[in-house]
Amino acid sequence: MALTKFFNEMTADDGSVRAHYASYAAWLNETPPDRIARKRAEADALFHRYGITFAVYGEESGTERLIPFDIIPRIIPAQEWKGLEAGLRQRVKALNAFIHDIYNEQEILKAGRIPTEQVLDNAQYRPEMKGVKVPCDVYAAIAGVDVVRAGAGEFYVLEDNLRVPSGVSYMLEDRRMMMRLFPELFARHKIAPVEHYPDMLLNTLRSLAPAGVSDPTVVVLTPGAYNSAYFEHAFLAQQMGVELVEGQDLFVRDDQVFMRTTQGPCRVDVIYRRVDDDFLDPKYFRKDSMLGVPGLLDAYRAGRVTLSNAIGTGVADDKSIYPYVPEMIRFYLGEEPILNNVPTYMCRKPEDLAYTLAHLPELVVKEVHGAGGYGMLVGPASTKEQIETFRRYLEANPEKYIAQPTLALSNCPTFVDSGVAPRHLDLRPFVLSGREVQLVPGGLTRVALREGSLVVNSSQGGGTKDTWVLEA
Repeated sequence: MALTKFFNEMTADDGSVRAHYASYAAWLNETPPDRIARKRAEADALFHRYGITFAVYGEESGTERLIPFDIIPRIIPAQEWKGLEAGLRQRVKALNAFIHDIYNEQEILKAGRIPTEQVLDNAQYRPEMKGVKVPCDVYAAIAGVDVVRAGAGEFYVLEDNLRVPSGVSYMLEDRRMMMRLFPELFARHKIAPVEHYPDMLLNTLRSLAPAGVSDPTVVVLTPGAYNSAYFEHAFLAQQMGVELVEGQDLFVRDDQVFMRTTQGPCRVDVIYRRVDDDFLDPKYFRKDSMLGVPGLLDAYRAGRVTLSNAIGTGVADDKSIYPYVPEMIRFYLGEEPILNNVPTYMCRKPEDLAYTLAHLPELVVKEVHGAGGYGMLVGPASTKEQIETFRRYLEANPEKYIAQPTLALSNCPTFVDSGVAPRHLDLRPFVLSGREVQLVPGGLTRVALREGSLVVNSSQGGGTKDTWVLEA
């Protein structure tokens, strides 16, 4: 395999195998290629059988698609994970403190550390949440933080996902698949477990129940079967042993939420909602929403139900707020950030816009409200026509975009049609915040299967790998 300028997770610059990959590399070399091929085919068949798919909006060929699964794992040594975990805990604590602050005292705005208009004029800021008390001051109970490696292997946070972060079901199913296909690998390696995540999630949600509720009823609220992440909604509800509900299954009476059941109304205390803010309550947000529950915000304000994640968390994962997260860590925690941000140009600033327009072929440009790899320009991989089209977008609405240098994302050997070849990847660990902040070791590794591509999103042709954190 040809060496590249990118940090390779498995091999060093001199071509030698990194120590934490040594045992796996030896196994891979001694395993007959025909067995690997059979196991890859078996994995595809099992994912199809289990219905582990996601929906792609706007595709004429059908809405359901299998996420490609690669059987070469991404391996992280224990000491490396320890530092990464500390940085993730720190970051999510600061983000929760920020969300609490902007809906209450707004101290960070008064101190001038973040421009007031960047927060209060943000489309994701919800004035309806002003002064609303939430249990333990936790707004983002579930956070998915996208981390990449670049340069000599240093970690950077690419973005924070605090609204309805998805992908944890694929982390769990990837591990289950690897254990089924290659049990001998788990005998050869001390791999930290992840399968207790649903229990950890349920305990986190229960810990955030309204005051005075000792045995809370938890439900997962889904937009329905046509949502792109419906498989995950159903999977997590089943794994936690709680009801999967749609808006029509719930109603509010006397500021209390109830679930319709065959035995009559059942009180609901905690809602793990996978429905966006706009659609949660037609009484206060989008009047035409058929996905939400009229009066839900009233029950929430009254402290009679917990929503995880809280309404209004989206302001903290907006890409125009992302550059200020290191300042949040200093302001709220009095600490220096453990994990670095990617240097970011905010195109609403004239000097940043000028730089971006002058260097478009070198930069990645993203919509501040964009997600899933949509609404972005990867300069080095774009045509002149695409760059000029984006230039017009930027000149017309600069405040809608940020720009970042094109990182040399790390790569990992991956099975593709031509054989084993390096492909770029990222990592999304899932951080749970209740009465304590915790996470399972690892996360969802997403891999860009197209040669040279830096876009790992499943909607853009990306796949997934099992993520192994080795125990010391």
